[in-house]
Amino acid sequence: MLKLYTAVAAALALSVISCQSGKTSTVTDSTSTKTVTTSTTTEVVANEKPGKKASNAEIIARKQVPVLCYHQIRDWRPKDSKTAKDYIVPIASFKEKIKMLADSGYHTILPDQLYAYLTTGAALPSKPIMLTFDDTDLDQFTIANPELKKYGFKAVYFIMTVSIGRPNYMNKEQIKQLADEGNVIGSHTWDHHNFKKFAGDDWKTQIDKPTKKLEEITGKKIEYFAYPFGLWNAQGLPELHSRGFKMAFQLAEKRDANDPLMTVRRILDSGYWSAKTLRNSIKNSF
Repeated sequence: MLKLYTAVAAALALSVISCQSGKTSTVTDSTSTKTVTTSTTTEVVANEKPGKKASNAEIIARKQVPVLCYHQIRDWRPKDSKTAKDYIVPIASFKEKIKMLADSGYHTILPDQLYAYLTTGAALPSKPIMLTFDDTDLDQFTIANPELKKYGFKAVYFIMTVSIGRPNYMNKEQIKQLADEGNVIGSHTWDHHNFKKFAGDDWKTQIDKPTKKLEEITGKKIEYFAYPFGLWNAQGLPELHSRGFKMAFQLAEKRDANDPLMTVRRILDSGYWSAKTLRNSIKNSF
């Protein structure tokens, strides 16, 4: 649904895009990091004891886990605009990038793992990374998911419910299959309405009803949310908390120091980027 992006994509594009054998545990606090080597895999561990809820300041101080954002996975068409191509990753390029992540030793994690790491210091695998897909596009199921399976990767699919079952979008059965296979389904509103403009019944239309629908489809609680266009405002964050969301994902803007769990950063993997550019951007952005 690229037309939904036209109004804001140009303004966002520059800010969004810019922004081992042997067991190694990395212990992190707000001022230092040290490495302890033991035997088989690598884990990132925060300094707090698991179970202790970290403060917002402690969450902000943690090393950020790279989170990538994707939309369409398909080859460019003559009618695609220059701006649209930022959001469309050609198939061969996508496959090259996923292979690069695997060859570089990255391990995909899911939101529950990230939440536990941020809030209690729970361990993560070596070189953790999260892959997220927005907007329900069919090619995420037919192209991206099979490619991720080759490497044992899991992902998060943020579903815009208005498009479910429409041509070129996933249907209920495909969404449920993704959930059953161990991926996470998250909310992305009903019709991609700007979160910063929510008022009145928008909270029911854009959040409550889509959440209920996704829970009916997957049989699982929906606890994670992605902002349309990556746009958010502090005034709306309490509404997400009150509805039981544990984390929400924006794009490359600075996190809210008072609510970092509701402003988790992602970067867009641009369709223009090579695998090398993506690798460098991950290192520089997180």
